[in-house]
Amino acid sequence: MFYSIFEPLFSDHAFYNLFRYLSFRSGGAFFTSLTLCFIFGPKIIAFLKSRQKEGQPIREDGPKSHLETKQGTPTMGGIMIIFSMLFSLLLWTDLTNPYVWVITFVIVSFSLIGFADDYLKLTKRSSKGVSGKKKLFLQLLFSFMAVIWLKAVSPEGINTLVYMPVFKDLIFDLGWFYVPFAMVVMVGSSNAVNLTDGLDGLATIPIMIVAGSFALISYLVGNVVYSDYLHLAYVEGAGELTIIASSIVGASLGFLWYNAPPAKIFMGDTGSLSLGALLGCISLITKNEFTLAIIGGVFVIEAVSVIIQVYSFKLTGKRVFRMAPIHHHYEQKGWPEATIVIRFWIISIILAIIGLATLKIR
Repeated sequence: MFYSIFEPLFSDHAFYNLFRYLSFRSGGAFFTSLTLCFIFGPKIIAFLKSRQKEGQPIREDGPKSHLETKQGTPTMGGIMIIFSMLFSLLLWTDLTNPYVWVITFVIVSFSLIGFADDYLKLTKRSSKGVSGKKKLFLQLLFSFMAVIWLKAVSPEGINTLVYMPVFKDLIFDLGWFYVPFAMVVMVGSSNAVNLTDGLDGLATIPIMIVAGSFALISYLVGNVVYSDYLHLAYVEGAGELTIIASSIVGASLGFLWYNAPPAKIFMGDTGSLSLGALLGCISLITKNEFTLAIIGGVFVIEAVSVIIQVYSFKLTGKRVFRMAPIHHHYEQKGWPEATIVIRFWIISIILAIIGLATLKIR
């Protein structure tokens, strides 16, 4: 909004010209999201707590300690993040940029799936909300709509290309197969973040790290000089995603203030499903889908641990892990929750450094 309002005045005054720069608007989006979480966080928590008398239902087949330590904690805290992000997006992005509207659609649609899931869990007083098949169908439907829209607004020459990290000339043109590939990226990212969100603060910091990394990647990809120097795909207009990624970092940091152990509120599917899909969508726009798999390796590990556990039990009747996702495995081994969370944060930082290093190693 600010960009459109002040654009005619860019050349008239140095102050108005600030709104031309992605760096300034990214900083504005970060602090707007952060401030909104600080201002409205206590009010949102108090409201949700008054409506959710017994808090989020705890998995009966999960770690027994959770029945004692996490009972009564309200969920749907993702509302805080989504509201702050959307408000920042409205204020600080160039609303004529088509990628902004694709991103907005992804945020809203996947958060609605998560909200429905959280709502059913609360009303049924069960850890099972929307059935897995219905949830997956809705995710595939909304991701299909987003990918088709994205394909239409992306540059014609690269909208079906997949770029591999490290190798500058290893590029695949998937044609129409890019649509199912992109859907898998978005839905897979959404569910992977959702599976990671099982301990206080466990998913929040990795989300911030991935978003911060993609703020940089978006800036580079959207700049013709930097993208050419690093042999990245140049995507005109992708720099605007830097602002959106910055708003994710700000909103997540504000949320972490209340989600840090012991959590006063849980993110819930309302936040995790939409944030995961959003990160997947940003990776698609910037043509860095495989870089997301590296930087967001913690999410990948969590998802793979569940897949291994399920198929191992179906095929052999034996479990590979004491409990899945893998963070529960370490809980069952006696690791304190804080130890698991911090070590996963450290792994996430290491993976982000490796992922960003691949941008130069080409």
